[in-house]
Amino acid sequence: MITLDYRDARPIYEQVKDGLRRLIVSGAIADGEKLPSVRQLASTLAINPNTIQRAYNELESEGYAASVPGKGSFAVLGGRERDDTRRRALCETLRETAAELRAMGVSRSEIEALCREGSEI
Repeated sequence: MITLDYRDARPIYEQVKDGLRRLIVSGAIADGEKLPSVRQLASTLAINPNTIQRAYNELESEGYAASVPGKGSFAVLGGRERDDTRRRALCETLRETAAELRAMGVSRSEIEALCREGSEI
């Protein structure tokens, strides 16, 4: 399920892309499974189809989707190298976020609780 947050500073296409990537990586969308059509997803999320197309293009450039002319877009489970790169980037982001939270006075146990909460989602 993709949810959009209009108060989020990220553009809508990035939220859609990140939501789809999460679904693909978690296995909610299987490798080789057809993604919803641009029109269908745009209608479901009540946003412009161009926004969905941009998200699909980004997913394709990152290797998480492949389009087949006349057939649509399909999920692609990535290779180990791309997953490792993404994992390293996410770990670095987490370290930076945790450091900033600590500087703002959030306790280590609160940060650990947030991480445990996130792993249950």
